[in-house]
Amino acid sequence: QVQLVESGGGLVQAGGSLRLSCAASARTFSHYTMGWFRQAPGKEREFVTAISWSGAPTDYADSVKGRFTISRDNAKNTVYLQMNSLKPEDTAVYYCAAKYLMWTTTAGLYDYWGQGTQVTVSS
Repeated sequence: QVQLVESGGGLVQAGGSLRLSCAASARTFSHYTMGWFRQAPGKEREFVTAISWSGAPTDYADSVKGRFTISRDNAKNTVYLQMNSLKPEDTAVYYCAAKYLMWTTTAGLYDYWGQGTQVTVSS
């Protein structure tokens, strides 16, 4: 069983930045693809970005390319999401997810999920 705990969400003005963190309890964190997904009110959960267990490849949704950066520190069992140039449409609950030894960006294939952290971008 892997526990994921997100942090770093909050309220920010449009154009601002936030960095989300996701701490994992897994002993073999370095064997997991890590993904970030988000869900806005009334909408389905959507893929934001993912990073493989080795750090490459990474992938991003078109809506966040050039603004968001995913990274990981396997020594700290933590994955990060740096969000710059935030827009009101980025407002959502952001979830961290883990998939064992498989590269995927499909939410339904991830094994473990965090509880989510709220990101609100005001205009």
